[in-house]
Amino acid sequence: MTQRVALWQNIKDLLHGEIVQGVWRAGARLPTEADLALRFDVNRHTVRRALQALAEEGLVQPRRGAGVFVRAAPLRYPIGPRTRFRQNLLSAGRTPSRKLLHLSQQSASSAEAKALGLVPGAPVHVMEAISFADDLPISLARSCFCATRFPELGVALRDTNSVTGALANVGVADYLRKSTRLTGQNADPVQARHLQLSTGDALILSEAINVDVTGRPVEFGRTYFVGERVELVLESEDNAAFVT
Repeated sequence: MTQRVALWQNIKDLLHGEIVQGVWRAGARLPTEADLALRFDVNRHTVRRALQALAEEGLVQPRRGAGVFVRAAPLRYPIGPRTRFRQNLLSAGRTPSRKLLHLSQQSASSAEAKALGLVPGAPVHVMEAISFADDLPISLARSCFCATRFPELGVALRDTNSVTGALANVGVADYLRKSTRLTGQNADPVQARHLQLSTGDALILSEAINVDVTGRPVEFGRTYFVGERVELVLESEDNAAFVT
């Protein structure tokens, strides 16, 4: 006698197949429970059980108040002497983009001044932005630059929406990563909203100092990477790699 498969299992298998076939791309939000219940002519409890099974398999992620989203495979993101956001994503076959949130001139905090070799309160350009891979947010960053040394950098950052391009426009043709410090964090409500996460989800904070070819600091950045979407790979100059 053939055992009858539960309705929720049928629904789970159908959605699983659609995800694998690319009907629902990484980062896409699935239809609501109500829409799925209507589609499959079942109650919402049955749909909820199917979605729970997909989440247990790691295919989807429920986000409170936002819906259920298809998980993306972690992006391999190398961090080495020449870390470049755009090149990292293109090399991984992903489409890079950036959304500028804030750009202004401010007074440097003690930490920013120390990293850039300035006195506390010195003027700095501050840029805050969200970075995307294939329209899925992967990081939230705050970058600081000396405004006295680079008075026109704010305009260049707004025009190019690229740190590398903006620095090139003000005479810094190349720059190197001097140091990187990684720590674990939990997303606060604002970060979660920007990164399409739930409050408390895991983030990786990267605090980095970039210097020009003479060793003079040009940028101090604090970047919050989404833990489940990015695999940070620390690369030394001899090409040895260490995965976080």
